[in-house]
Amino acid sequence: MKYIYLHGFASSPGSAKAVYLRDRFSTLGLSLAVPDLNQGDFSHLTITRQIHQIQTEFLLDETPITLIGSSLGGLTAAWLGQHYGQIQQLILLAPAFGFLTHWLPQVGEAKLREWQASGYLSVYHYGEKRSLPLHYQFVEDARQYQTNKLTRPIPTLIFHGKQDEIIPINASRNYATERPWVQLIEFDSDHSLSDAMSEIWQGIQGFCY
Repeated sequence: MKYIYLHGFASSPGSAKAVYLRDRFSTLGLSLAVPDLNQGDFSHLTITRQIHQIQTEFLLDETPITLIGSSLGGLTAAWLGQHYGQIQQLILLAPAFGFLTHWLPQVGEAKLREWQASGYLSVYHYGEKRSLPLHYQFVEDARQYQTNKLTRPIPTLIFHGKQDEIIPINASRNYATERPWVQLIEFDSDHSLSDAMSEIWQGIQGFCY
């Protein structure tokens, strides 16, 4: 079994969750691959590009895969699981179901129109610790990834915080309610889930083994 972690939007392989989980897997003698979804070009990031990157890097053989994804990485993981049978388990941390519906209102109408007109929006990148321009193609590409099209019955474990300020927990509740193969574990936490990582690791071990 391969284990792969997909980090979130404007994040990196050096994120606290990525580092924590990589360390936890290493205590079991297991390797957790954490690809850099920025690819050195955050400005032209799209969900489609992320999917193609994982296809190229990890889907070259038939080794079974457990995909772990955080936020936008969780949404990307769900779409990869939809299309590739060798992905046999999904573990999603605050997955960004309905991402545009929840995120664009935070951008605001005026700034959204300016983004569309100019082509780029300045976005704070937590991995780089600075603002970087993001092309409007990111929005246009994301519109095609509608959650209702995720129908493959793949064993899925979701962790989500009840105080999530980015992706409301109802996004995961609705997803799990409509899919009997999905287990949802809720925490009294925010989008980062930083105060629940110990419990999340316990849940991952119980789910995988």
